[in-house]
Amino acid sequence: MDLKLVYATYPSLALAEAAARELVAARLVACGNILPAMVSIYRWEDKVERADEVVLLLKTTAALADQVVEAVRAGHPYDVPAVFILPVEGTHPAFLAWVGAETTPRA
Repeated sequence: MDLKLVYATYPSLALAEAAARELVAARLVACGNILPAMVSIYRWEDKVERADEVVLLLKTTAALADQVVEAVRAGHPYDVPAVFILPVEGTHPAFLAWVGAETTPRA
């Protein structure tokens, strides 16, 4: 099994936490880590913008990664959210097993 990280930015801690809780409850991800303070500088509609954001890192399997991205996009408040899949290397087998177990649907 391959582990993937899904990276997403949110405008608030509350929205990122709600998304992580929903995805963990749905067993699409094993864990969500929220990095609560980030400043983003970007161009939007031909203006340079600044925004306070949070980063949400979601641990999932390669088989579920695209589904996680779509779930994040579907519930995201931004018109064009930053959501993408990152590869992971060198993961301990026991951690891989945990992610696999936590993302397997229960009977």
